[in-house]
Amino acid sequence: MSNLTSTAGPGSRTAGLRRRAVLRAGAMAVAAGTAATVQSSGRATAQPADPALALTGVTVVDATGRPPRRDMTVLIRGQRIAALGARAEVALPPGAEIIDLPGRYLIPGLVDAHVHSIPSERISPPLYLANGVTTVREMSGTPLLHQWRDRVERGELLGPRSVIASRIIDGAPTIGDPAQFVEVATETQARQAVRQAKADGADFVKVYSRLPDDLHRVIADEARRQGIRFAGHCPDAVALSTASARGQCSVEHLYSTWYDTSTREQELRARVAELKIGRGDFVSWLHEIHRLEWDAATSYSPRKAATVFATLARNRTRIVPTLVTYRMLDRPDDVALSDDRLKYVPVAVAEGWRWALENLIKGGRTPEESAQRRALLDLRLAFVGELERARVPVLAGTDAGDLPYVIPGFGLHDELAALVDAGFSPLRALQAATLEPARFLGLAHSIGTVEPGKTADLVVLDADPLADIRNTTRIHTVLVRGHRIGPEQRARMLADVATAAAEPTEAGPSGT
Repeated sequence: MSNLTSTAGPGSRTAGLRRRAVLRAGAMAVAAGTAATVQSSGRATAQPADPALALTGVTVVDATGRPPRRDMTVLIRGQRIAALGARAEVALPPGAEIIDLPGRYLIPGLVDAHVHSIPSERISPPLYLANGVTTVREMSGTPLLHQWRDRVERGELLGPRSVIASRIIDGAPTIGDPAQFVEVATETQARQAVRQAKADGADFVKVYSRLPDDLHRVIADEARRQGIRFAGHCPDAVALSTASARGQCSVEHLYSTWYDTSTREQELRARVAELKIGRGDFVSWLHEIHRLEWDAATSYSPRKAATVFATLARNRTRIVPTLVTYRMLDRPDDVALSDDRLKYVPVAVAEGWRWALENLIKGGRTPEESAQRRALLDLRLAFVGELERARVPVLAGTDAGDLPYVIPGFGLHDELAALVDAGFSPLRALQAATLEPARFLGLAHSIGTVEPGKTADLVVLDADPLADIRNTTRIHTVLVRGHRIGPEQRARMLADVATAAAEPTEAGPSGT
């Protein structure tokens, strides 16, 4: 999404902070091999070079779809899971550290598939890890994010693995921040933007809402030529089915996803073509799009939707609905301004969020529009539920750091609850933050499930997430690449984040 709080608010300092809040937090993990020999029986003979950690008596919810397995032992050697089985099946090496976890549950490390990290290494990386988020997909690439990733790979910074987008590519004029976005108006510019993204080391190209249909086609073609994936918003002028057919690997948010499923599609597309939005005027775009969304959602055709969803499922086009952002955008009066978790957000950012909520999101709304927006959230939930029933792959993402009151790390747990509200089972919601993004990111060999040979990105919970998805918030211990963050260290991490957030300094490119 676009950084709402980058619009000038109560002082340029806050505005400047928000413009930079589309920086990335996280970093790729070292894909180091384990010194353990993994056997299919679950036994592992470990070489003495690597420290061994055994989690015993735990119930494993491995996210593969298998039933939970109780009273299991998970042996970790270095960065990887060396063995998993009942106590009698796993031989523990001499000197192994043993942590007994009866009554607790083990799940894979979580993936937030859509973040815009607050640019402070004292805020974003520890907040993700403390919340069990061991992988993030950064949706607007910056040099700082690549620096963080390099430092994590070298073991200099404790943080999540990260997959990093290009700078955001939009049409001209862009509705985003012109200083942050790449504006393209010609085929030459579009192709060069893709080539530059690859040269910059981006993992994928991100496209945005005002990209014209012809340039979307050009970017799809150049991405294929360059061997780089492209993802992002479904542009206003591009049909969802067309974006999927062209190879856009994911669609972020629910903007422009309604039109293909509406009985009024032709009329709506004509209105979209007439939109004139000023440069950098994301807020005006948001209001105009609401009118179109409402008319599309209230003319929803199950027959048309079935055809569209079949295309998405066939092409394996992922949808990242970011429902947690719509809870804020559609029902701003319900936002908890006294949310205790705000103590983990830098003071200047929290001030900018409050101003944006009152002046940009709620400001200027008529009673009719407010009522429509409240109703629209229910329609969004129903839409995402239909995606799930049609087996369209859905990923859990939050827009954390870019949208007011979506707090890094914590927001993913809110998103999982929203997916269940939309009709997902707790298991399917959990898979949207584990198995599904691992497959999408090409990392299923390493993360996404709890299995021998995979990276030890794990979360220990105090209660069963399959009984209540909100139990993912009841975190006991987090492991990231085998590094254990126990209850005491986790509490210290959160306390340190709160201390950093309270300091009256502006988070800048240095990450300090």
